[in-house]
Amino acid sequence: MTITTSPLTLTINGKQVGPMDVPDTLMMVDFLHEYLGLTGSRFGCGIGVCHACTVLLDGPGGAEEIRTCITGAHYFNGKRIRTIEGLAERDGQQKIIAITPVQQAYLDHYSFQCGYCTPGFVIGATALMERLKAHPVRADQLEDTITEHLGRHICRCTGYVRYFEAAKAVILATPGLVTKEK
Repeated sequence: MTITTSPLTLTINGKQVGPMDVPDTLMMVDFLHEYLGLTGSRFGCGIGVCHACTVLLDGPGGAEEIRTCITGAHYFNGKRIRTIEGLAERDGQQKIIAITPVQQAYLDHYSFQCGYCTPGFVIGATALMERLKAHPVRADQLEDTITEHLGRHICRCTGYVRYFEAAKAVILATPGLVTKEK
């Protein structure tokens, strides 16, 4: 049996990766884990339902959440992504010097139990905040917006309330994401 490979080049967390030969059928979550040691994106269900493997795909229209357990690595050829490892601010020696407001809100609200799904929720909340910067919602629509956006993420420990409360808190504390107009 021969495994066919093709060159893959992309930008991950602001750094160019490749070109490197990667099996044509390799899923992105496996590429991140096995080739780059980026294990923050979790392999959960393996069928794209739980969203624990989600990364941000940056494009001209903004960031898009992509489930890496069902998306081949070569789909990302020439594209830019952010993983959970790339969200916090790092110094020149790659030590974390500041976490994001979403990460801090999740810590402040004790928003995780086992933590397996947490990277997916952080990525999802980050994507939601970036979307709200471009398209704010009315305050009376915020909870429905959070439920719609983060409700597709699965937490087997059922920590949804705290995840959603943290997202609501960080969104309300960030100017420009919510309007009071009706």
